[in-house]
Amino acid sequence: MTGIAFLLNGTPVRVADEPPTRTLLDWLREVRGLTGTKEGCNEGDCGACTVMVSDARGSRALNACILFLPQLHGKAVRTVEGIAGPDGALHPVQAEMIAHHGSQCGFCTPGFIVAMAVAHLNGRRDHDDALAGNLCRCTGYAPIVRAAEAAATQPVPEWMRADLDARAQDGTDGTGTDDAFRPRHADELAAWYMDNPEATLIAGATDVGLWVTKQLRELAPLAFIAGLDDLSGVSVEADRIRIGACTTLSELRAAIAPHHPDFAELIRRYGSAQVRAAATIGGNIANGSPIGDGPPALIALGATLHLRRGDTRREMALEDFFIDYGKQDRAPGEFVEAVSFPRQPDVLRCYKLSKRFDQDISAVCGCFNIRVEDGRVREARIAFGGMAGTPKRAAAVEAALAGQKWNEESVRAALPAFEDDFTPLSDMRASADYRMRAAQNMLWRCYHESRGTPARVLEVAP
Repeated sequence: MTGIAFLLNGTPVRVADEPPTRTLLDWLREVRGLTGTKEGCNEGDCGACTVMVSDARGSRALNACILFLPQLHGKAVRTVEGIAGPDGALHPVQAEMIAHHGSQCGFCTPGFIVAMAVAHLNGRRDHDDALAGNLCRCTGYAPIVRAAEAAATQPVPEWMRADLDARAQDGTDGTGTDDAFRPRHADELAAWYMDNPEATLIAGATDVGLWVTKQLRELAPLAFIAGLDDLSGVSVEADRIRIGACTTLSELRAAIAPHHPDFAELIRRYGSAQVRAAATIGGNIANGSPIGDGPPALIALGATLHLRRGDTRREMALEDFFIDYGKQDRAPGEFVEAVSFPRQPDVLRCYKLSKRFDQDISAVCGCFNIRVEDGRVREARIAFGGMAGTPKRAAAVEAALAGQKWNEESVRAALPAFEDDFTPLSDMRASADYRMRAAQNMLWRCYHESRGTPARVLEVAP
């Protein structure tokens, strides 16, 4: 196997003799001397380390601080030093940031420039979303957003489109590295993982990256699985929607929006553009976090989890996968292959409660799939994150609603059942009492929205 090969600011590079958990951020600064990419939080929150990564799926803004070098093999990377043209011509976002006084201390500016350049390349006009993963403590966002708006109508510089062609000519695609396993397809992964059941599987590394940068854990052996075609993508079939485990949250959001827009809106508040472009739905499920935002929505939709161990596959209801805090029903050498749920009329409502609107962990995440026929609740599937040690269905609340008239009296009568389903904890995000009241209020919100009452802060106008 050869080393790690990719394009860096248009120039082919080959990396050898680096540990597989070496982050791109550290390598850029310490080995290449490209110090424009800054270290801020070192956990994917602040965006100071944002770089552009391009491959066959397009160009994305990613956090270099939690991006491991093997994840870059066969791709093209641009840092802030590569955003201007080869002759020094400024990119439109750079020129407009100067014109609109979008920088003061300048520490965050390189990350903003790269994120803005990627958004400009991709034709995005939702600047608040595109920049939600970049934090500024000096200037404030108004001049930065004005700069993004001013640049949006200007053409994309040719040099920003050149990476993929140059990458193809350089032949930097490959199948492995000296230090870590990179399967070409799911069959290779299944066979290798059976022989290495203690291994860590890395897709987007938005969680595993922190094991290295914050917990200083030594991880070995490793398998880098992001982008496996047979584990990626959303398949909309006649009666089911199936999501491959390596589908990123960004890809899932776009694919699910026509079917369940509330689920897509929930994903919009998952991390940031940089995180969503790397994080996968399989990782979101497999890490078993009690505050992961994907599982409550999927459980409410009646999702089935598809697992594979070697040549053996099995299925289970997603809610049964989560046994206890930090414990899932997954055998050694078994991995998440996909998750699927039935096609159904859209009545799903998803509510995320957090201290910040963008890029924050949920204190409570509630998802409601309540089907009403002839004025009565025919079926209710309700799931929460943040209310227990695992993502959990509200079985008692569902039972209290089933068969009842869908009215205020039935909702009020169902509220005590929350205490049969959940015994939430108090922590830095919320007290137990607050969580309980918030969960109950989410049911009220679901009822009122179903009756046409505006209840969303960003949509309610005086």
